[in-house]
Amino acid sequence: MPGFGLDGRVVVIAGAGPALGATLARRFTAESARVVLVARNADRLQALADGIDGAVAIPADITDFDSVTALAARVDDEFGRVDAVINNAFTYPAMQRLVKTDPAHILESVNLMALGAMRTTLAFRAGLAASSADGGGAVVNVNSMVIRHSELRYGGYKAGKTAQLALAQSLATELGPEGIRINSVVPGWIWGDTLRSYFEYRAQTKGVSVEEGYAEAARNADLRRLPTEDEVASAVLFLASGCASGITGQTLDVNCGEFHA
Repeated sequence: MPGFGLDGRVVVIAGAGPALGATLARRFTAESARVVLVARNADRLQALADGIDGAVAIPADITDFDSVTALAARVDDEFGRVDAVINNAFTYPAMQRLVKTDPAHILESVNLMALGAMRTTLAFRAGLAASSADGGGAVVNVNSMVIRHSELRYGGYKAGKTAQLALAQSLATELGPEGIRINSVVPGWIWGDTLRSYFEYRAQTKGVSVEEGYAEAARNADLRRLPTEDEVASAVLFLASGCASGITGQTLDVNCGEFHA
């Protein structure tokens, strides 16, 4: 469904994987944007790019600033511009109570999700600033509904995502004078093949049907359903586009009303 004015824009998706990352790539290319897919595993990344017309794969490690700097230089050499950076990389630390969690696992979470997003943003800073005069210069971080609650076993993950949000807000203030906009999309459960597979696994191991698992996950949402990958992607495309030219430093929740921010 074209309409975001992204024709010819260069969009970098860091943390491109088979679920939301792939949906984002397809949605951006459907808008005639040129998409750069970024992840550490070169083979899986290339396989993903091969299935999306208009996407190219450039492996990089966002936990290494030299790697991200080289990525930015290559994008500049090959495309001559960058209009939007989508930070979609994430990792789950040990999913257990904080009192039982090795702090090293939390540091890994913060390094990838929070500092990784900051490294990527700063590596593309010059290109984003140059693009801002033409309606670009957007950074969108895919955060998580975990920042809205303190459920047991999610403490380490919440630490990484909360740090990511704090850095995004501060960078929005620091880079705003350069025309760079930085916002966050905050989804909860995202309905798609990955979540369906998880519910199918639970059906086999715990005797909870897929339908029962879905209903339980959606029971606190005002709409009594879960947002789809496409619905989350629509929020990302909006914030990455000129339609959101006056929006920065904000969070946009996409959870069908489970939490009211």
